[in-house]
Amino acid sequence: MLHPTSHPVLLTADTQGNITEFGELEVAGMSNGIFYRPELEDFIALPEGSELFALPGRLPVGWDPVNNEPVLLDQDPYTKEQPVQAAAAFMSPAHTSIFNSAYQTAPKAPRLPLFAYTAAGWHDGKFWVTAFRSDPDKRQDRDQYNQSTVEKRTRKKLKAYRDNRLIQHIGKCCLTYGCPAARNFFLDRWEAPLPSSPDCNARCVGCISLQPSGSCSATQDRITFVPTPAEISEIATTHLLKAENPIVSFGQGCEGEPLLQSDVLEAAIKLIRTKTSKGTINLNSNCSLPDSIARLAEAGLDSIRVSLNSVQDEYYNLYHRPKGYTFSDVKRSIKVMKDRGRFVSLNYFVLPGVTDSEQEFEELCRLIESHSPDFIQLRNLNIDPEWYLNILQFPKKSPSLGIRHWLQSLKNEYPSLKFGYFNPQVNPN
Repeated sequence: MLHPTSHPVLLTADTQGNITEFGELEVAGMSNGIFYRPELEDFIALPEGSELFALPGRLPVGWDPVNNEPVLLDQDPYTKEQPVQAAAAFMSPAHTSIFNSAYQTAPKAPRLPLFAYTAAGWHDGKFWVTAFRSDPDKRQDRDQYNQSTVEKRTRKKLKAYRDNRLIQHIGKCCLTYGCPAARNFFLDRWEAPLPSSPDCNARCVGCISLQPSGSCSATQDRITFVPTPAEISEIATTHLLKAENPIVSFGQGCEGEPLLQSDVLEAAIKLIRTKTSKGTINLNSNCSLPDSIARLAEAGLDSIRVSLNSVQDEYYNLYHRPKGYTFSDVKRSIKVMKDRGRFVSLNYFVLPGVTDSEQEFEELCRLIESHSPDFIQLRNLNIDPEWYLNILQFPKKSPSLGIRHWLQSLKNEYPSLKFGYFNPQVNPN
């Protein structure tokens, strides 16, 4: 992977959101509120399909290469009179952040929306970000989609299955929100979504489908009904029989916790497996109900993806705010699947300075050694970084390894453990 030949320079934004480079300062990175000068190896070219954001109420912080220190810009460096804002990148799927954008928040600044905010700069005619590609799979790459083809195939299938409420719901996700998983369902390829639950037994701070009034806005609407086993099976069977290396997954961003509908899921899985043994049936879940996990595994569930921001009880509870379950239940669900020879991924929400802290690393190692997950998905945590740190009351001077060193240490320590971004196909046939 190519890196820049010298350090990219700082990006700033004006009040209209126009982004400009400032050549006197290099881009700085932020981790747990501390400013760093990224190494050249920390940068890759801005991935296709990524977006650049202006951060309202945040003053940019760059790195002075002469004095080797961070520098705050409190006014537009060109006009000297206009306000200035920090800038950040929201990266396309399959990429993981190494540093957050560096900034200082002004009093009464608005809370940032539920996106991830990666440090970005400018060098040699292109944008660069502090990140790495965490999965070579191209299933959600922008160049894999032709929008006119997506719309044509979606409307055709919606017409053919007008009585299936779940297909109609996924059609909205595809045409309104541009959901990559929904697009792939209508294109008959790769991984397809099976949202099933309007309810949840957690109140995750960064939930993207339901937020309390007065909080940050959810980025998409949550499903409002429970589909029948027949509706689920119709989608899943069609996809498993048509797609190459197919996966179907319960537990999507447009729903609550699918385990709350475990009776429906169990019946659907059994119905699917009476029609085809092909492909992987996966569950993305908070894995709060190990007895339900056991029933689904017996019915034919192939894999689970366990969502968690931290493997430390205190920080897990502060973010997920579980209702009626504990992190011990989550770990028991992992054991239930592993005891049955099934596949377990950790959907590990990455935030620089927290994920790679020494204490979190040690606790993750303990979990790996005691529960033997097969795979870790390196997903950026979509949240205002400062808000998240305040919610966790995370120690400001907590020692950290650095994301690249953290990942390499895990790979060295556990060579059989796999890393990526997407749910892998674990039942090829």
